[in-house]
Amino acid sequence: MGDSVIMLDMFLRGLGASAMLLLGGVALRSGASRDQRIAIVLASLSISAWLISESATAWDAFGHLAILSALSWPVGALFWLFVLAVFEDVRVTPLTLAPVAAQVVLGAARGMLPPDLGDASWWLMNGISGVLALHACVVVARGWSGDLVEGRRRLRGLLLGVSAVFSVSMVFAAFAARLDPTGPWYAMGGGRPYGGGFISLVMFASALMFVQMRPAVFGAARRAAGGPDPRAEAADRQMLGKLNVLMDGEGWRREGLTIGQVAAELGEPEHRVRRLINQRLGHRNFADFVNSYRIEAARRRLADPAQARTTVAAIAFDLGYGSLGPFNRAFRAATGSTPTEWRRAALAASPDLQEAV
Repeated sequence: MGDSVIMLDMFLRGLGASAMLLLGGVALRSGASRDQRIAIVLASLSISAWLISESATAWDAFGHLAILSALSWPVGALFWLFVLAVFEDVRVTPLTLAPVAAQVVLGAARGMLPPDLGDASWWLMNGISGVLALHACVVVARGWSGDLVEGRRRLRGLLLGVSAVFSVSMVFAAFAARLDPTGPWYAMGGGRPYGGGFISLVMFASALMFVQMRPAVFGAARRAAGGPDPRAEAADRQMLGKLNVLMDGEGWRREGLTIGQVAAELGEPEHRVRRLINQRLGHRNFADFVNSYRIEAARRRLADPAQARTTVAAIAFDLGYGSLGPFNRAFRAATGSTPTEWRRAALAASPDLQEAV
């Protein structure tokens, strides 16, 4: 490998690592939630460490620092957590940190186990990265239509979507190179100039776009400066009235309801309905907006002694949920307890209702 290629590789890795560290620093001072800040900072540190530790030249230059290895091991899990926290507003909890811990344990074990077992831990650690990268792709694509934060919605379809897809291809390249080091995919591995250079450029561009768009990504959309337009205000009030009629008529009960369907029934452009629900009603995604109606109805039914013997699953299906899992997660996110726990507490408030349970 020529000196010029090595120098270019080092430059691009430095560029990508610096951009990710900048993103982490900006996130700390942004309007992001606590969980988003944690996920972004950890992912930024891990990606930077991975870019350095994957290059033999950079690794030597940094003196084989153990902290860089430890930070790089969970890069797949931390990128996945970053996607969930930013795009799905998922909390950073022991459960969502479990894949991170698993990759750290596997990375540490690799150097302490016999060669055969160490090799197995490498496959398992990278297999976890591949599965999580695929799930990150699904998350980015699945939530695109229902995302009401316009800046975040644009990011889904641009560089972060590319980053998720590329992370899958990087895992594939690593597996292929492991099986056949002479194949053309070897050059696309994270430790090689082509693969490392490409992902460095992707990370650099993603970080810059993310920094530039952070107010639109983390906060509710804001109206343009210069005072409200009376005609726009009147149009919004009229559209809000139609939306309230639709939702108060239990339009939210339909399984698989989409914002496109709502816009069609209102006879309004979809982008205006998105803006209305985000700006006027304060919801960051359409699922949260619909769930606000469904969870309120669920609370009433779960607290009703006449329905004490109706199963939670039956209530969930009747409220428009396709399965019990999404209902349980939405209810817990809104109330801090499971539907069963909430029902038990609500009915136990009256001694006359205990027998009904």
